[in-house]
Amino acid sequence: MDNIYFLMIFALAVLAVVDLVVGVSNDAVNFLNSAIGSKAISFKKILIIASLGIFIGAVFSSGMMEVARKGIFMPGEFYFDEIMYIFMAVMIGDILLLDFFNTLGMPTSTTVSIVFNLLGAAVAMSLIKIGADEAQTLADLGTYINTQKAIEIITGILLSVVIAFTIGAIVQWLSRLVFSFQYEKKIKNFGFVFAGICLTGIGYFIFFKGLKGTPYYNDIKGVLAENGMIVIGAMFVFWSLISLFIDKVLKKNVLTLVIAIGTFGLALAFSGNDLVNFIGVPMAAYHSFEAWSASGVPATEFSMEVLAKKVPAEPLLLVIAGGIMVATLWLSKKAKNVTETEIGLSRQGEGNEKFEPNALSKALVKGSSKLANLLGAALPTAVQEKISNSFEQPINHISADKAKDLPAFDLIRASINLTVAGILISIATSMKLPLSTTYVTFMVAMGTSLADKAWGRESAVYRVAGVVNVIGGWFFTAISAFIFAGVITYLIYLGKGAAVAVLLLVAAGLLVRNYLSYKKAAAEKLLPAGLKKSESKTVQGIISESSDNIADVMKRTSKIYESVISGLAKQDAQKLKKSKKQIAKLEAEVEDLRNHLFYFIKNLHETSVRGSNFYITVLAYLTDVAQSLEYIAKKSYKHVDHNHKPLRYNQIKDLQEIQAFISELLIKIEKIFSDKDFKQLELVLQSRKEALDLISTKIDEQISRTRTEESSPKNTTLYFNLLLETKDLVKSVMNVSEEYHTSAKN
Repeated sequence: MDNIYFLMIFALAVLAVVDLVVGVSNDAVNFLNSAIGSKAISFKKILIIASLGIFIGAVFSSGMMEVARKGIFMPGEFYFDEIMYIFMAVMIGDILLLDFFNTLGMPTSTTVSIVFNLLGAAVAMSLIKIGADEAQTLADLGTYINTQKAIEIITGILLSVVIAFTIGAIVQWLSRLVFSFQYEKKIKNFGFVFAGICLTGIGYFIFFKGLKGTPYYNDIKGVLAENGMIVIGAMFVFWSLISLFIDKVLKKNVLTLVIAIGTFGLALAFSGNDLVNFIGVPMAAYHSFEAWSASGVPATEFSMEVLAKKVPAEPLLLVIAGGIMVATLWLSKKAKNVTETEIGLSRQGEGNEKFEPNALSKALVKGSSKLANLLGAALPTAVQEKISNSFEQPINHISADKAKDLPAFDLIRASINLTVAGILISIATSMKLPLSTTYVTFMVAMGTSLADKAWGRESAVYRVAGVVNVIGGWFFTAISAFIFAGVITYLIYLGKGAAVAVLLLVAAGLLVRNYLSYKKAAAEKLLPAGLKKSESKTVQGIISESSDNIADVMKRTSKIYESVISGLAKQDAQKLKKSKKQIAKLEAEVEDLRNHLFYFIKNLHETSVRGSNFYITVLAYLTDVAQSLEYIAKKSYKHVDHNHKPLRYNQIKDLQEIQAFISELLIKIEKIFSDKDFKQLELVLQSRKEALDLISTKIDEQISRTRTEESSPKNTTLYFNLLLETKDLVKSVMNVSEEYHTSAKN
């Protein structure tokens, strides 16, 4: 039996390494986004700066934050075997939960995840103990659980969301009012003062948060407490002089220094304080195992009061942990996926919106717009003009693809993101408020985005929906962690070693599956296939450039239509479902081309405006093609999925005959557009009547069958729907061909 606990310690050590990897992938969003989004520094340099912060923070970390040992539960109330069940459940639940969020690209809090896993597991074990003791009731739960700490953490979640967002918005609005979006001249005149303020806030943050708990912090704690204002004043003078030297002598942008040091500070704080979220539980389990092994007392009788004592950090372990975290930062593709979410939500310009609007986001946007209009109307006209001028952005007439290569936001916003997040975390630490670094950094970034009018009328509902989804994910983290860990604890209690082995295998399988799914999705993103946006500025250039898109659409239309008819004939719901996904991808690409119209028209030569009319018409026909395919696939899938009667043999045979004719036609069109031999389109257009007549004939035959022999209303409805929509599909394909044939001759 004793060997089981040794194996559990080994498993916890492995889980600690895995947790470090998935934890860094998640928390990279905290310290990388401002530097990446502003493009103030190259990505390689950003990683170097963050790596230094992570490694230094890990090496000098206190390592064992008390939350893993006694912050959530009363260790003296549990025996060794019960504590081990709790710790195993916590680590399995924490890893799976964080990996789930990383795979989705959603930032969540490692602190909240570990805390609520601990709380859920401890509550489950407490209820088991209460249930086994006739003298205890549910009212005795407080004997086992540190309820005050749990309430503080939940309060901290709510506070961090509201306070960080509000303060970030106010500070960014005031900063933009002073500097405007054309800030280069003002930065040259007194940018060193702005940089001095930012760097003072970041420096204060490094001392109070980043280095708290290190061996050196106790030496300076008294000085900082007694001479706080003097230290802050001295730091401001020091950093202002350094910034002045960099600006006037080295001729470098001082905001780059702010962003670099701010990134270092957040990385340092993350590593120095959040390291416990990944290795705190395994280390507490190891120390528990050491104490129990030396006692000679049975595991079911050994009280875990030892966990109430402080345990010094182990330098070698911290160095190893720091090395793993740095390696993960460089190698993890999921870390980059998580950063994309926040950068996308805070992007100043247009971009591909990751989230769809929901009822709450629409209501919030409408309500805030009305409130902003009311507040604006109360201000004098001169003040309104001053504010409007400060927030006037330079107009760049460039393509959407080139716009994506621009920084997501400027250096002013990046500096405010880092400074405000650092100061808020510092204040929270000094007041002993349990705020999450993830929540603070994310909500500050969202607040500054709102203040910068990044959430304009074009994107507000999408961005707000994204924020709502992320915040909802945070609360989902807490609830699911609590329930998940509680269930796992109960299963381990029932099955002991066998349950642990099964759960570890399940966890490994899920992690591997998530990794393979993510790898497959990432590989699909890199595929060159897909419709390309036209960058040409002349009519003939547009015709030539967009012909590749038409060839691609015709090829995909042929394959999808053939797949749908085949799936319908074989009653293969999975094949039809796959066809629906392919059509959805095609529809999204066509919609993306339509969204690009603004940039396309802006880039056209004045002598080639006719090209815009041609391009708009072609996109309309491509939309019709995609919609016809979508309707055909949807109706076919619904019929099969609802387990209706299969189509009759002669109906399937007719559909296959139509499909063969249309596929042959689409292949011819694809070759013409691939070769850009538009004269050959005349032969294709001559096939229009033949194709439509074939479909009309099949419709007439089905009418006759319906009157004499057909017995299934569902079959008849589906068959007519398919034929009529196929006719529309043919017309749309011919319209595209005719448009190119006509325009190519002119």
